[in-house]
Amino acid sequence: MDKKEILIGSLVGVAANFIGFVLVGFLMAKFSGRSDGVYAVLQAAGSENFIGKLISLGAVLNLICFFFFLRKNQEARAAGVLTATVLIAVFTFLIKL
Repeated sequence: MDKKEILIGSLVGVAANFIGFVLVGFLMAKFSGRSDGVYAVLQAAGSENFIGKLISLGAVLNLICFFFFLRKNQEARAAGVLTATVLIAVFTFLIKL
């Protein structure tokens, strides 16, 4: 496997997780009735210790990226997305400790 392709997949996985994280925060802000916005929801998540759950929900976009790369026969990039997902899972586990 090409290390460059794995790195590209890892970066795509981290970016997809970040976008998913912000998207979940936006949806929570919109449907919870808060008029403060995304930033206030993310601050509340940090102070009320449910930030790990938001990160985990944000990782759902990694599934889309993973299967997209598999469908395009780019196994190295799919492996990079999987690596990023595992690292994010470990990070989320460490946050919850």
